[in-house]
Amino acid sequence: MAELLRPRVLNDVVGQDHLVGPDGPLRRFVEAKQLTSMILWGPAGTGKTTLAKIVAASAGYAIENVSAVTSGVKDVREALQRSRERLGQHGQRTVLFIDEVHRFNKSQQDLLLPATESGEVVLIGATTENPYFEVNAALMSRSTLWRLHSLSNEALSVLIRRGILLRQSSITEEALDAIVSSADGDARVALTTLDTSIILASVDPASTGTVEIGHVRQARDGRIFHQSADSHYDQISAFIKSIRGSDPDAALFWMAMLLESGESARFIARRLVILASEDIGLADPMGLLVAESAARAVEFVGLPEARLTLAHATLTLALLPKSNSVTTALGRVTRAVQSGGDSEVPAHLRDGHYKSAADLGHGTEYLYPHDFDGNWVDQQYLPSGRKNERFYESSDGGREGPLNAQWQQRTGRGEPPAQVE
Repeated sequence: MAELLRPRVLNDVVGQDHLVGPDGPLRRFVEAKQLTSMILWGPAGTGKTTLAKIVAASAGYAIENVSAVTSGVKDVREALQRSRERLGQHGQRTVLFIDEVHRFNKSQQDLLLPATESGEVVLIGATTENPYFEVNAALMSRSTLWRLHSLSNEALSVLIRRGILLRQSSITEEALDAIVSSADGDARVALTTLDTSIILASVDPASTGTVEIGHVRQARDGRIFHQSADSHYDQISAFIKSIRGSDPDAALFWMAMLLESGESARFIARRLVILASEDIGLADPMGLLVAESAARAVEFVGLPEARLTLAHATLTLALLPKSNSVTTALGRVTRAVQSGGDSEVPAHLRDGHYKSAADLGHGTEYLYPHDFDGNWVDQQYLPSGRKNERFYESSDGGREGPLNAQWQQRTGRGEPPAQVE
């Protein structure tokens, strides 16, 4: 079904309005029939391959498909040679589409540099991994990065209704909502679940052929939200608040409830990453590393084994000391910046590396901390009009107390001044 419903023109694309909407940059490139090399980065099932093909075809480019999973240097060379011949013989430029581009090794990525630099081909790479870590820096510098987002519930609903029309079937609102909720923004998952549910409904002797919640539950092997949307979000809230309240048993219970209800492991992992900074923060900076590692492991391993990883991270974060000083400090400094006031960089902190900087007094009185005992020297860093403002207020939990005590001892300021609200 996903292949049959694959859009052929931009107007049929569901979601990604920030890229292909009326004022979207990719739509403008297509309308101008002028493309530049780009990397499409986003979760699975968000339309990266579809968008690449539509953009290439709509702009009048030929397209060469290369899979980074199955193709080698020889395949890339042959695709580049065909692109050169096409340009020379017919004057038609080519889009070289590379799926899972992050899987190309360095030599394969380096092979693309001359062709993209000369304009012989336009590279469109697709990846689910952060390209800043996985894609050659030289290749990144020659490409524009466009980020695709998980599809919204509304976008998934549109796709599901298209699938129902395609199969000339029908579906209850409850069943549709269940597919949307269990897909986690992934169009391919939603359509695969729908297709399976339609088949199950068609062979169900007790059914009229309409897809119902029971058929979706079978298609998902029971992994759907058995409760209402309100109850579901209540459970997420209970999960987060149990970790914040340092109750490992309750945290683990709500985690298991969410997973058994069909919640995406990726969603739970994302919430843990947020919580690590919001509720643990400086009390134990390792909390963020645990949560981030868990999120990457979930992507790498997948369910059901990823349940172990999520349980590991959930218990760890529940047991770690807590501090909300990061959350509080960020709120204070954001309000201060938004309210206006002095934001001028002090002269001694300004860039002093360019010609005539010294004549302007930029950087000349800067004190290099490593030239002093303890690698610290008392020096003004905030704008002059804000030099007495304080945004960060320490808690005494975990490792944060000793860190703050060291700061107090260095500055000799005693307790920080009153906070700026």
